[in-house]
Amino acid sequence: MIRLLIVDDHPVVRAGLVGMLSDEPGFEVVGEAVDGDQASRIAAATRPDVVLMDLRMPGVGGVEATARITAASDSKVLILTTYESDDQILAAIEAGASGYLLKAAPRAEIVAGIRSVAGGQTALSPQV
Repeated sequence: MIRLLIVDDHPVVRAGLVGMLSDEPGFEVVGEAVDGDQASRIAAATRPDVVLMDLRMPGVGGVEATARITAASDSKVLILTTYESDDQILAAIEAGASGYLLKAAPRAEIVAGIRSVAGGQTALSPQV
């Protein structure tokens, strides 16, 4: 079972991801967070295998939260965002992210990315 923490400041996106991934065999959503600060606290409490992390959020953003989570645990972080700039990608990878996918990716690509990251591999969107 791959334990997931979903982090996104948009309630509709977060709910959609939770609904989509809760129905996926082998996945369990163990928490949701609206920003990086909350994500860091929930990750420390639940120890998810994979954190699905948005980049731009109010307060503590995805890059800083990624650095916090990967420094404090074995949880892997997979960035899921709409931004595909080189600066954002590099910052996320340098912070410890194991992958970078775009929200426009099909469900199968997101699921495969989560499984790859949980298995210790990287996952990069073809556009990246």
